[in-house]
Amino acid sequence: MKQLMLGNEAFARGLYEAGCSFVSSYPGTPSTEITEYAAKFTEIYAEWAPNEKVAMETAFGASLAGKRSFCGMKHVGLNVAADPLFTISYTGVNGGMIIGVADDPGMHSSQNEQDSRNYAKAAKIPMLEPSDSFEALEFTKIAYELSETYDTPVLMKICTRVAHSQSIVQTSERVETAQKAYKKNPQKYIMMPAFAKLRHPIVEARTKALIEYAESTSLNRIEYGTEKQLGIITSSTAYQYVKEVCGDTISVLKIGMIWPMPEKLLRDFCASVEKVIVVEELDGFIEEHCRNLRLDVIGKELFSNIGELSQNAVAAALGLTYDDGKCLDESIPNRPPVMCAGCPHRGLYYTLSKLKLNVIGDIGCYTLGATAPLNAVDTCVCMGASVSGVHGFNKASGGESEQKTVAVIGDSTFMHSGMTGLVNIAYNHSNSTVIILDNSITGMTGHQQNPTTGFNLKGDPAAKVDLEALCHALGIARVRVVDPYDLMQCEEAVKEELSVAEPSVIISRRPCALLKYVKHKKPIKVDMQKCISCKMCMKIGCPAISMTGGKAKIDTTLCTGCGVCMQLCRPGALQEVAQ
Repeated sequence: MKQLMLGNEAFARGLYEAGCSFVSSYPGTPSTEITEYAAKFTEIYAEWAPNEKVAMETAFGASLAGKRSFCGMKHVGLNVAADPLFTISYTGVNGGMIIGVADDPGMHSSQNEQDSRNYAKAAKIPMLEPSDSFEALEFTKIAYELSETYDTPVLMKICTRVAHSQSIVQTSERVETAQKAYKKNPQKYIMMPAFAKLRHPIVEARTKALIEYAESTSLNRIEYGTEKQLGIITSSTAYQYVKEVCGDTISVLKIGMIWPMPEKLLRDFCASVEKVIVVEELDGFIEEHCRNLRLDVIGKELFSNIGELSQNAVAAALGLTYDDGKCLDESIPNRPPVMCAGCPHRGLYYTLSKLKLNVIGDIGCYTLGATAPLNAVDTCVCMGASVSGVHGFNKASGGESEQKTVAVIGDSTFMHSGMTGLVNIAYNHSNSTVIILDNSITGMTGHQQNPTTGFNLKGDPAAKVDLEALCHALGIARVRVVDPYDLMQCEEAVKEELSVAEPSVIISRRPCALLKYVKHKKPIKVDMQKCISCKMCMKIGCPAISMTGGKAKIDTTLCTGCGVCMQLCRPGALQEVAQ
């Protein structure tokens, strides 16, 4: 049956049709929906793991037991999982195993735009790269066949545009695969040096065999155009842009198996045209491979390795014109992201900004505390870096620095990779204050459950980590909970914990304002007679508050009645409405 599907949904459908029965992932835009869609199939066991490393190791365990498995993550998550990635390349698999990774060219929701194709080459693992939803489904099924035929995990790389765009797919029935028997094999699975040395030649031989496969597979195909003066080598979304701009006039070699790449096929294609241009996003990965084969190609001389490509960018680089017939008469003003009205992080960040503290930040929607008018975050590196970073900062600076520096981290991020940093603080003793922003959900990626929420991916009751008890167990004696809607309580807690000469944790606890079960108060009202236009209410950056005619105005469609703004209004112009 033909259906219109998102790339991520098609990816999940491919897992289902291929007989995958085990999924373990960590949410990360733009990969998250693959696992959420997979979880809807009763035939697939699906879970959120605490982080990507755990997810990959868990999926490998399921493969070891003989099941077809999958783990998904975004590109920076693959960094977290790199340790098992490189070693399971040596061990190989039992049941087929796919590792899904979603890159984010343009950094729509990421802190860098690394190119995950480099991981496939470095880890010596095959990687497939679909260019639309149809291929996302079909390539997934092929990936399992490759995994089991060549005894290897297989990387499936998508990007934001493939993950979150729609195209037609052809669905089919699920093909159940029998669970493979597990057989003890120390030389295959125990990667101590003596056995690992024996596995490395096997990996190299596998790569050679996969190169032969790449020469003839339908994953890589030549589409000859009406003229052969120019040939283009491309993949992923860049292929779509090339086809939209060039139509059927220019010959194209589409690479669907991005690693290992073919050699003869590339040579034959380059010999069949007069000039070859490589069109690809981010790194010159295909271009470098062509140059290693001594092929005369043009690539990054025309295309930047920064940001996304587009139809217009491709057309301009090729000296062509492209008109999609769609334009706006007026430019759209920038709309930078902000914390939601009623966000529990706002009050805490206002306090940190008011106290003029150094704030070592982390990854999550709370990173938006860095934006004006709060300007309350100094750093954002990677998951868990705030806790480790504040320890290093304070150890290096000492003295007064310890009394004006804090780390902030979300509850899900703390479970992901903040715990070990807190152990380091306790073990190596720095007078560091860590603030856990507990909004009872994984907020930034769309409200996924995590080990602190008490529910699993399916929404079933699950073990719930007690953050206070956990912090005590990790060696922190001083642990306290505050309500971020109470500005006085927040300020007192922060001042007190910074003043003591020992490590401490403050848990800022209130559920995300967007959670369906959260009941809000009625919107705040403005007494125009009392408003003196001091604009103190604007200092918290709430999108529900604006100034109109010199007076504060509350957008009642946004306001949640949290009352944080009321605590800043000395004249008492902002008032609570009786419930």
